[in-house]
Amino acid sequence: MKELRIRVLAGVFVVAGILSWAGARLWNSVGSLPSVPVAAPIVLALIAVVLAATALSIRARLRAQRERRPDAKGVDPLMAARAVVFGQASALVAALVAGMYGGTGVFLLEFLDIPARRDQAIYAGFSVLAALGVIAAAIFLERVCKLPEDDDNNGQGAAPAA
Repeated sequence: MKELRIRVLAGVFVVAGILSWAGARLWNSVGSLPSVPVAAPIVLALIAVVLAATALSIRARLRAQRERRPDAKGVDPLMAARAVVFGQASALVAALVAGMYGGTGVFLLEFLDIPARRDQAIYAGFSVLAALGVIAAAIFLERVCKLPEDDDNNGQGAAPAA
């Protein structure tokens, strides 16, 4: 499984932000903007909490296993792999959502004197912050579940047969 790359997440964020900003400008010239849901930052924050709780739980179980505590519960490798995949997928979607709401929020900064648009800009800002929390929790989960490097082959795979 490949590691999550910050560059990819930043690229998704920037591209989605630019497209969202341009789409918001276009949509505004035709009519009114679609609203930023109040639930968006709440749902993203809940996903961040679930990812962080999963990471802390796995980390505690791994620590108990390393210390050879008698009551230690092992970590199922398949469960850890599923958690990492969930974290990576959540981080990619959060980068996309953060870019979308970030672009919309930047567009809405021009209209802060209108109360409804100001509220939408605030919701968009909180959504971006919550999405960044999802990304941080996903990266933390990935680091917790990372296997130690294999020193024999330096991560190059199996040695060729002679």
